[in-house]
Amino acid sequence: MQTLIQGRTPYILIFVACAGLLAFALYAEHVMGLEPCPLCMLQRFGFLIMGLVAMVAAIHGPRSWGRWVYAVPYLGGAGWGLATAGRHVWLQSLPEDQVPDCGPGLFFMREFEFGWGEIVREAFTGAGECAEVSWTFLGLTIPMWTLLWYVGLIVFMLWASRIR
Repeated sequence: MQTLIQGRTPYILIFVACAGLLAFALYAEHVMGLEPCPLCMLQRFGFLIMGLVAMVAAIHGPRSWGRWVYAVPYLGGAGWGLATAGRHVWLQSLPEDQVPDCGPGLFFMREFEFGWGEIVREAFTGAGECAEVSWTFLGLTIPMWTLLWYVGLIVFMLWASRIR
C-alpha cells in the first residue's frame, strides 16, 4: 500500500478516475442517449477541474507542502462537484409535487447566449428536469454515483496528501 501513495501515483490514479468518469458521461450522452440536464453538465466541471489539477500535479511531482498547493484547487473543484451533485440528489428525492418548475434547457440557454452566471443560477433555482431519473445502477442514480465519487476522490486526495 505504501507504493500506492508515493510519488506521482496518487495523481495519476485521480486523473485516470476523472477521465474515466468524464468518458462515461460522454458515453451515456452520445451512445446510451441520456440527455444531460443542467446539473449533470455542471457536475462534469468538478471532475474536469480535479482531473486537470491531478494531471499537472502528476507531471510536476510535488513533495512536502507542495502537494497541498495542488490540493487547494483540487478541493475547489471537488467542492463545486459536491454542491452540484448534492443539489441534484436532493431534487431527485423530492416528491413530485414539490419539484421546482423547469426552466429553459442548457442547450437552449447556450444557443441564445445566456451568460454562465445565468446558467448556473437557473440550474440551482429551477432545473425541475433534473429531478427525472433516467438511469440507475445497483439502485443508485447517476447523481448519487457522482456524489459518491466526489467523496471518495476527496478522501483519497486528503489521505495521499497527508501520508506522503
